[in-house]
Amino acid sequence: MLGNFCYKNATKLYFGDDSLKYLNEELPKYGKNVQLIYGGGSIKKNGIYDQVIEILQANGKNIVEDAGVMPNPTVEKLYDGIRIARENNVDFLLAVGGGSCCDYAKAVSVSVNCDEDPWDKYYIRFEEPSCEIVPVGCILTMAGTGSEMNAGSVITNHEQKLKIGHVFGEEVMPKFSILNPRFTFSLPKKQMVAGIYDIFNHICEQYFSGEDDNTSDYLAEALMKSVIHSSLIAIENPEDYEARSNIMWTATWALNTLISRGKSTDWMVHMLGQAAGAYTDATHGMTLSAVSLPYYRYIMLYGLKKFVRFAKEVWDVSSEGKTEEQVAEDGLAAMENWMKKIGVAMSLSELGATEDMIDGITEATLILEGGYKILTKDEVKEILRKSL
Repeated sequence: MLGNFCYKNATKLYFGDDSLKYLNEELPKYGKNVQLIYGGGSIKKNGIYDQVIEILQANGKNIVEDAGVMPNPTVEKLYDGIRIARENNVDFLLAVGGGSCCDYAKAVSVSVNCDEDPWDKYYIRFEEPSCEIVPVGCILTMAGTGSEMNAGSVITNHEQKLKIGHVFGEEVMPKFSILNPRFTFSLPKKQMVAGIYDIFNHICEQYFSGEDDNTSDYLAEALMKSVIHSSLIAIENPEDYEARSNIMWTATWALNTLISRGKSTDWMVHMLGQAAGAYTDATHGMTLSAVSLPYYRYIMLYGLKKFVRFAKEVWDVSSEGKTEEQVAEDGLAAMENWMKKIGVAMSLSELGATEDMIDGITEATLILEGGYKILTKDEVKEILRKSL
């Protein structure tokens, strides 16, 4: 039975190869001082930076640059962004980049006017902002996280060896996001592939929860099939506009909370992957791929009905002459073959994790209760060992 729920998503999207022009429509709605957030400088090489600066200047904005956002934004970088915003009386945060830039911008947005330590308030105590929030807009250059249309924000604290995400309320969602698939063409192939797996796993995290045969499941299956189809085209031709468009659009719908409606949702792959990421600083999508199969094979029997459906509907596995368990196993084998074909990491050891990190990663893994099996710490450790 589809449960009771509320759904609202206030982010406005502009999609397509001329979508950047709509920045002119959005900028007049916000104040004069704009904090321009971006990463390592790739947007300067591919020309996106110059296009954005031109539009900002044409709209009479004072531009304050906040560069150097890393793939796993740190708490130190967050504190630096807060300082920049406060010193320049920033009215608006414009993130140009991938999900890390969007996540970071949202973390800054709730922290600029916060009179407490934001790491402690938001990422340890998981409280909601009680201060004025600085609005955020996003110009996406990498598809994967869905951060352009949700209120999630992941920050890493290397000193505490923690990588934690907070899903804030709807008021923290970007006011608008601009999605031009061509802006993703210059990404290194490894980053494209990591983003593709991130998309796929976002869908899995919501799909593999509950026994309900509801609309959310049908949507999830269609999105998964779209990712699989387009990924195989994109790895052969990264500049195939249709494939990259479908990947970018699917990424948004994979995590804008739509397909989670009526589902308890799992998110343990993310908890395992993020804990490993805090120790290895590896690319997010790759930490997810490294732990996914050991986790799903561990919980498969607890959600056998859904894993059978996954095998049949997503991977076209035949059930003729097979037990339900065999069908489910064949589905995960098909998933494994696809993962290898697109080139994601298949083990944590590939990402720099070692046996002596296992105890620490285990302790850093938050245990959630939305999946088919609530794990014990010993079970977390077993799954991590199988992921090495």
